[in-house]
Amino acid sequence: MNSEFHKSSYSGASSECVEVSEGTVTLIRDTKSPRAAMLSFPTREWIALLSDIDAL
Repeated sequence: MNSEFHKSSYSGASSECVEVSEGTVTLIRDTKSPRAAMLSFPTREWIALLSDIDAL
C-alpha cells in the first residue's frame, strides 16, 4: 500500500509542484490537478533516479 501524497519541503508554500506517494510503486501527480492522470514507477527505479540526481 502506498503512503499519502506529499510534496517536497523545497516547494514551500507554492501550490505549483508535484506530489509523490511512495509504496509498492511510486506515484507522481500534479498538485493543480490531483484527480488527473498520474505517473507510476517501480520503486527501485524511483530510488535509482533520486540517487542519480543526488550524485549530480
